Amino acid sequence: MKIKTGLGQDSHAFEDEFGKDLILAGVKFEQGKGLRGNSDADVVLHSLTNAISSITGRNILGKIADELCQKGIKDSRQYLQCALDDLDDWKIEHIAIALECLEPKIAPQIKNMKNSIAKLCNISANDVGITATTGEGLTAFGKGQGIQAITVITVSNK
Repeated sequence: MKIKTGLGQDSHAFEDEFGKDLILAGVKFEQGKGLRGNSDADVVLHSLTNAISSITGRNILGKIADELCQKGIKDSRQYLQCALDDLDDWKIEHIAIALECLEPKIAPQIKNMKNSIAKLCNISANDVGITATTGEGLTAFGKGQGIQAITVITVSNK
């Protein structure tokens, strides 16, 4: 069996005004402003999509996602599906996600986020780990200006 590890990152600033939904890992958060971006700006799914792209070598975010946005497809679950389709005979073994933000509070939604990612990736929620930190306020994310997500994914050859 061959194993690969992928790494992905994404970050978005908060919108200046209320009105856009805040979506993380495909889960709608009731509190807070949405994230700035031409899509739903789901930094968690963008980071995961980038991690898969680091394994497959085909970047989804950028030209492909931009073309989908121009067609009105702004749901990041669709971008993730494009990346998942590229995995071919690779099986996802584990996904680890680290978030940095001051708000919203992530802990109350971790179970929902894990379940959402597991369903999207066709794996067990036990194979998804999510952590969150404020980073002691040392960065713009920890100061409440946006959210950063870093993802590590482990896959094995089927």
